[in-house]
Amino acid sequence: MKENIQDAMRSIPSMDKMLSMPWVSQYQAEIGRESVKFIISEVLEDQRKKIFKNPSSVFDIEEISFEAEKRLKVRAYRSLRPVVNATGVVLHTNLGRSLLAKEAIDAVCSVAESYSTLEYSPQSGSRGYRNDHVEWLLCRLTGAEAAIVVNNNAGAVILSLAGLVKGKESIISRGELVEIGGSFRIPEIMAFSGTRMVEVGTTNMTHLYDYENALSEETGMILKVHPSNFSLQGFTSSVSREDLAKLAHDQKVIFMEDLGSGMLIETDSSFLKGDFTVKACIEAGVDLVTFSGDKLLGGPQIGVIAGSGELIDKLRKHPLLRALRVDKMTFAAFEATLRLYLKGRTEEIPTFSMLNRDPDDMKRQAVKFKKKLLDLFGKTRLSAVYLDVVLVKDTVGGGSFPGSELPGYAVSLKLPEMGSSGKLSEKLRLLTIPVIAGVSDDKILFHVRTLSEKDEKAILNGFKEMFSLNKEKA
Repeated sequence: MKENIQDAMRSIPSMDKMLSMPWVSQYQAEIGRESVKFIISEVLEDQRKKIFKNPSSVFDIEEISFEAEKRLKVRAYRSLRPVVNATGVVLHTNLGRSLLAKEAIDAVCSVAESYSTLEYSPQSGSRGYRNDHVEWLLCRLTGAEAAIVVNNNAGAVILSLAGLVKGKESIISRGELVEIGGSFRIPEIMAFSGTRMVEVGTTNMTHLYDYENALSEETGMILKVHPSNFSLQGFTSSVSREDLAKLAHDQKVIFMEDLGSGMLIETDSSFLKGDFTVKACIEAGVDLVTFSGDKLLGGPQIGVIAGSGELIDKLRKHPLLRALRVDKMTFAAFEATLRLYLKGRTEEIPTFSMLNRDPDDMKRQAVKFKKKLLDLFGKTRLSAVYLDVVLVKDTVGGGSFPGSELPGYAVSLKLPEMGSSGKLSEKLRLLTIPVIAGVSDDKILFHVRTLSEKDEKAILNGFKEMFSLNKEKA
């Protein structure tokens, strides 16, 4: 037994032999010699453990080299990198949600490579406040008296509750006790913020008298929460903002709404109706509205609290605000995005543009892209290629307009010689620029709603990489 283990151990190459492999140098240039040695030593140690478990194991240099290079490849290149979103989900949470407008990208680059006016006022020659860069714009676009921003909408909700109703009761409908995702549950957020939750109504039916009966001397807030990632249909009832605002103001308590995906203007799509803009909520009497910047607004990840000047002045002094504050690059992107709204140039905001795409335009794009793919596959040795332009249902994503479907077009692809759609989907994901596509009826679907011309080039280059053809510059 001992001799078998020793014989098997001798088949494991030494570190020096591994480092002398011709492919190792490129990884040393990326992560350094010591990191390469560390990863290779992990691979060699794993082989030794296998031998102790199974002394009859035999390893050759090719097998160990393959495993070592696979691990080095993972560590040698940036983990956070661009992908192609061919899913038709516009606000794909796992893929980074909104794409920034060109003007916002330029603004980020500008402040990233230079010192900036982040907390400096050239007018007074003294310290300024980072929130000043966006507050006036937010007030103009929403009709709010004041506004502050934090790192995301969850932070906006936590700050508002902790800063205004800690130790007091907050009334909320049972139909709005949602989990947004990533363990963001409204009951837990309320508990963490220090407010005591008072549930009213039922999952599907909540009436004004439910709120009235729950009011007490301990009540500090009536909270309304957008359901975000689900919708209730059928026998349902909820109370209007106007009625809740009147009740709250009569009782001298705060009325706050977590709007989730904050729309600044209505979309043009007839398929996306029913959600209120931030301005409409404030006009209905909501004291504070919290919403995201990286969803329907089409900007960077940010959380906004807009509404009553008196309430927001209290939040400005809360210590949590510093812990949740926003960095200079996010401010730059957000300010630039808001200015596009102010100028009426919303068509330059990718999210807004994709949501409002013309079906005929998408069909023309799909037809052209199908031809490009046909031309490319004609240069391969594939004997069977199935391509078609098909109608699909796209979605908004990001917890916005739950249940909504946007009619769109996709190019469907089947390559029997490459295996199932699952196998081909995996190959696409593992490309230098990963391509994330839809799958249906054992076919890959490239939804064109979320594909730019640059994305199409990346897909074509990806297939050239897959088939070892010469690639074009994306």
